[in-house]
Amino acid sequence: MAARERIEPSFARSELLQRRLHELVPGGAHTYARGSDQYPEGMAPVLVRGSGARVWDADGNRFVEYGMGLRSVTLGHACPSVVEAVRQAVADGTGFTRPTTLELAAAEDFLSLVPGADMVKFAKNGSDATTAAVRLARAATGRELVAVCADQPFFSADDWFIVGVGMNAGIPAAAHATTVRFRYNDLESLRALLDEHDGRIACVLLEAATALTEPAPGFLAGVRELCDRTGTVLVFDEMITGFRWATGGAQAVYGVTPDLSCFGKAMGNGLPISALAGRRELMELGGLATDEHRVFLLSTTHGAETVSLAAFRAVAAAYRRDDPVGVMERQGAALAAGVNRAAAELGVADFVAAVGRPSCLVFTTRDASGLPSQSFRTLFLQELLRNGVLGQSFVISAAHTDDDVAATVEAVARALDVYRKGLESGLDGLLRGRPVAPALRSHAAPRRLRR
Repeated sequence: MAARERIEPSFARSELLQRRLHELVPGGAHTYARGSDQYPEGMAPVLVRGSGARVWDADGNRFVEYGMGLRSVTLGHACPSVVEAVRQAVADGTGFTRPTTLELAAAEDFLSLVPGADMVKFAKNGSDATTAAVRLARAATGRELVAVCADQPFFSADDWFIVGVGMNAGIPAAAHATTVRFRYNDLESLRALLDEHDGRIACVLLEAATALTEPAPGFLAGVRELCDRTGTVLVFDEMITGFRWATGGAQAVYGVTPDLSCFGKAMGNGLPISALAGRRELMELGGLATDEHRVFLLSTTHGAETVSLAAFRAVAAAYRRDDPVGVMERQGAALAAGVNRAAAELGVADFVAAVGRPSCLVFTTRDASGLPSQSFRTLFLQELLRNGVLGQSFVISAAHTDDDVAATVEAVARALDVYRKGLESGLDGLLRGRPVAPALRSHAAPRRLRR
């Protein structure tokens, strides 16, 4: 393929808009992972539209995008079937005082796709679903403690989880005592936790798998057995794995059924919808067919607005009709092969690599000593942006074409040529501005706003 001529992008308009966003919106974005501190200084594009795997910013720059709405878009931006379903839903009204036929149809669609779930309740974000699962487990067991996987970064924005991360100002100290942690793929660490807090742990909550870590043989089955033996509710967080590992989530891949599962992200292909699903005897504690004390499960004004339910039904139809997961696996594998081949050819394979599940790829960025480096990550992001690729990862969608992958590999090769110079001679003169910083950190420094 002939090399494409590179035109140096300008981010002047985006910079003006980003400054205004910081004046009006704390952090300058409504999700910390979308913040300008996650991108090279002066190179945080403010987007205006997207189509398929491409996005356009306020300066008119066009990028091949990865990450795809924090992994929420698997069919591509502005997927025609989803757009049409949403258009029809809007035309018929979006919020009513009684359930709609769409709620029934969406529930039937969801339960036909997720094995082992008898009932489902829809919400708008993942935190609401996981917190509802925790509340339900506590009510069902009469216990208070929650056991979460310590190796997995995020389960909820609510106190029971955020108390354990660095960015936890404003959370009561007492919340620390309610959440305990075990290690992924370490069944003995969970067994010890259940023994130490005998009869006090309401639920075990984890992702069955992550982009970088598969469950060891017998691990998930062992977790299931421990929960059964101790009367503990098993909850799978399927926010990422649902509709990306398989339509039915990781539980469909690995053959272990949780008591409750929490879905979101790709359910609506970018539209806001999440779901709590599970066994009838648990879910009914939030319903009208119980003599027990009722659980305030999920009750929101917009939980069942018709636009997102229509989007979900269009997504479900696409997954029944086509094979988006297969496409993501195939294109992700091709992307990883191309990136890693380019890194090997440039002699930087020990420092930069595309790794993980093909449908959920991330990239490593190491310094000359082989250690993970925010500075070199920033350099790589900077050079990808200069060459028409936007993404904090290589998380792909089914809309990424062969041309998109080829353009990305070409951009990576150009970026790695600069990266190699940084390894050889240092970053002076190569890196613009301060490095990126972790999204969830206790202080604004080292990327505090410059006024």
